[in-house]
Amino acid sequence: MKKLFLCIFLIGVFNTIQAQEKKDHNGFMKGDKYISGMIGFNSVSNADNSKSKQFEVSPRFGYFLNDFVAVGGRLGYSQNNSKNASGEKIIDNTAFTVEAFGRYYLLPGSKFSLFGELGIGFGSIKNINKKWTNGINVGLTPGLSYFINQHFAFEFAIGVISYETVKRDGASGSTDNFSVGIDLENINFGFIYKF
Repeated sequence: MKKLFLCIFLIGVFNTIQAQEKKDHNGFMKGDKYISGMIGFNSVSNADNSKSKQFEVSPRFGYFLNDFVAVGGRLGYSQNNSKNASGEKIIDNTAFTVEAFGRYYLLPGSKFSLFGELGIGFGSIKNINKKWTNGINVGLTPGLSYFINQHFAFEFAIGVISYETVKRDGASGSTDNFSVGIDLENINFGFIYKF
């Protein structure tokens, strides 16, 4: 009987230690999932009775294939409307975006880690004249994450290497843009929730 209680006690201690190690783990591990994103609303009414409204939502999800590599996606929707002083619509844009990305983390199991993100996205905007503009972009972004506890982390993205091509309805060609840069005055800052 004493051996049975000893075995049960040891199994309980082992499970408690394992759960404690997982609970106290900061950083990322294989199988971790995270969400992030953006939601916003802006409304402006001017003295001349002109008005503008903007709404945007963009959820993001990521999954760790192993301790170093995460893959995921983002969806986006935005609506932008503006009226002049006489109440006539001058801007009426609706945009849809979808993006797939992969990230590589240098120090995934620690509170602080550098990462590089490669993403490819597609976007489509319908303007006031019901004409569509479609575009594809590819970008490589360096960044870093810092865990403030086991579930929440700050993220900073600082710079980009990107290529995009945009084609408007009825246009014979497309507009292509390639950019490289680090802008220390425009650092993207956000939070993620790991579960």
